[in-house]
Amino acid sequence: MEPRNKRRLYSLGVPALLLVALIVALVLRFHAPPEVARLLPESDAIVYFNLKPVRAASHFDEQPVNASPEYARFLEATGFRWDRDLDRIAVSLHRMPDPNGPNGVVAYTGVGEGRFDAAKLTAYLKGNSSSIEKYAGHDIYTIPGSEGRTLRVTALGYDMVAASNMPLTEQIHSVIDRYAAGASPFAGSSLLSLRYPQVPYFSLAWGIGHVGLPFSDRGNIQIFGVTLPLSEDTDFIASVTFRGSLHLRLEELATSEKEAQKTASNLTTIVNLVRGFTPSTGTPQEVALHQAFESLTVEQKKSHVVLSANLSPTLLASAAKSK
Repeated sequence: MEPRNKRRLYSLGVPALLLVALIVALVLRFHAPPEVARLLPESDAIVYFNLKPVRAASHFDEQPVNASPEYARFLEATGFRWDRDLDRIAVSLHRMPDPNGPNGVVAYTGVGEGRFDAAKLTAYLKGNSSSIEKYAGHDIYTIPGSEGRTLRVTALGYDMVAASNMPLTEQIHSVIDRYAAGASPFAGSSLLSLRYPQVPYFSLAWGIGHVGLPFSDRGNIQIFGVTLPLSEDTDFIASVTFRGSLHLRLEELATSEKEAQKTASNLTTIVNLVRGFTPSTGTPQEVALHQAFESLTVEQKKSHVVLSANLSPTLLASAAKSK
C-alpha cells in the first residue's frame, strides 16, 4: 500500500476510533447508577429519589411549607428548601446491632445533590457542631442530636452534601474517599453492583436490599399499622417509573417458590381488605390513595413476588410534603 493511502486510512481511522470510544463511554455512563448512589458506603439497603421530574409534574414545591420550629430555623439560616432545591438524593440503610440503641433499628448515610448556599450552610454547620474533623481536604461537622444520636455532615462539592448518623466515622469517610476517586461508572458498593442492574430503566425512584428495615417491628415489616407477611430481612427491588402515569413496582426476592406462593396469597388477602377501607370520595389525596389501591396487583413469578400499582403525582406530592 502506498504511503499516501496509509496516511488517508490513518486519518480516517483515528476519528472513527475516538467516536467509538465516546459512544462506549456514553453507554457506560447511561447504564451506570446515579452518582449520588455510587458514592454511598456498604450497607443493607439503598433508596434513591430523583425529585426534579416529580416536582415538575406535581409542583409540590409551590405549596406552603409547614415547618417545624427546628426546620424553620434551618430554613432561615441556610435558605435551603429540600422541596425546591434538592434534585437527587440517595440514602443507604445500615442495620444497627442494638435495635434499642440511639439509632433504633437502622441508621442512615445520605448524599444529596442540588442548590446550596455554601456560605450560609457552612455558617449554620459551624454554629451547631460540637467538633470539626479534617479528612481528605473536607471538613466534617459533628452535630449532636436528640436521644444520643450524632449527625456528621460534609460538603463534597458546590452542589453535593453528604451526611451520616452512624456512630462511627467510617461511613462518611467512605463517601469522601469515593468522591475523591471520581465515582467512575464502575464504582459503588457491592449491593449496588449486585442489584442495580435489575432496576427498571428510567426509574424516578428505586430501592434495593432490605428496604423494609425502617418499618421493622419485632422482625416483621409494618406499614400504616398493618403487619405485612414479610421478614425484615427480605430483599426487595422497588421502583417508580413513568408510563403515562407513575407506576410502582415492588419485587420480593423470596428464598423459595413455596415461600413466594405463601407471600403472594397473604398479600392478595391484605390488598383486598385494605381496598375496603379507602374512601372513593373526599380530598384529592384520599381519592388518589383509593385509586392507587384499586390498581394494585399481586403476581408470583417462581421465587419472586411482584406487587404493582399506578400512582398519581397528587399522592406522591402529598407523601413528600408530609415528611
